Amino acid sequence: MEVVEVLRMNGGVGETSYANNSLVQQKVISMTMPIKEEAMTKLYCSTSPTKLAIADLGCSSGPNTLLVVSELIKIVNRISMKLGCKSPQFQVFLNDLPGNDFNTIFKSLPSFQEKLRKQMGSGAGPCFFNGVPGSFYGRLFPSSSVDFLHSSYSLQWLSQVPDGLESNKGNIYMAITSPPSVLKAYYQQFQKDFSLFLKCRSEELVDGGRMVLTFLGRESEDPSSKECCYIWELLAMALNTMVSEGLIEEEKVNSFNIPQYTPSPDEIKSEVIKEGSYAIDRLEVSQVNWNAYNNDFNVAADAFKDGGYNVAKCMRAVAEPLLVSQFGEAIIDEVFERYREIIAQRMSKEKTNFVNVTVSLTKIGPKLDDH
Repeated sequence: MEVVEVLRMNGGVGETSYANNSLVQQKVISMTMPIKEEAMTKLYCSTSPTKLAIADLGCSSGPNTLLVVSELIKIVNRISMKLGCKSPQFQVFLNDLPGNDFNTIFKSLPSFQEKLRKQMGSGAGPCFFNGVPGSFYGRLFPSSSVDFLHSSYSLQWLSQVPDGLESNKGNIYMAITSPPSVLKAYYQQFQKDFSLFLKCRSEELVDGGRMVLTFLGRESEDPSSKECCYIWELLAMALNTMVSEGLIEEEKVNSFNIPQYTPSPDEIKSEVIKEGSYAIDRLEVSQVNWNAYNNDFNVAADAFKDGGYNVAKCMRAVAEPLLVSQFGEAIIDEVFERYREIIAQRMSKEKTNFVNVTVSLTKIGPKLDDH
């Protein structure tokens, strides 16, 4: 499986689209907005640029795509008015893999820009938008050309399925039953990918440029802990019941692994320090309920059926292209119906949260030689 070719969120605006099933991601963007606001405020106040280049990496499509960008632009506009400065021109780069639904984004831009103009008034600087298809595990922009980089719920995706997962039979991700060699292979792939990401961005950011990254992660030091792996373990259960009924070939499940790694704060910090181009300003952990429509654990049992439906739809919008590439389209509805039932059952018995790890970084200039 070539991840670059098959990893994408469901496009369009239909019932199973990412655009209509990304409320969890939207909540996380809102929860972490104060960190982004602080970083952008410090960046603008320290440089007062006349042109500000902002990049969103892993932008996907739908209402979340332009949410961060619009908030950042409004923050800068408010500060410039307060300081009596002219608002800068904004250049916005929207990046995702080539299979992303860029068409839906571009169609929404005229109405988005019109709305932004009305909200900000005549003094706001003009906004120019660019689509940048490509993997962020490689160079995307010219050297020293970007002031502010943002990414939310994208960097947990790896550039490839790690090598050496043949012994991970019956699992589709790291799990309690995964051999230590599987956990090690996943971690090494994360180290390799995140290190490359940091290196590429350090070349593209201006000195003093800022970067705010939010990962789907974990608090535990155990990479197979329930808090990060459970959602995939339940999907594996649905697939394995279909294997036992002869609906899916066992070998197809055994050879299928999710190209994701949910890092801990310490693992993120370690790679940043090792790469050496950044100062860490903030490193914070937050949580959001699997079911974005409900953050209250003390609710009626019927709500969990709906919760299972909501969570399964959210996961389908994210994982369907990967599953289709391995198992074909014919079984997808059945897989997610079974998945929904399993999720609803588990959510009725226990509290289920996603863990978010957010890091705010400043690019520091090259170190001076001691000699």
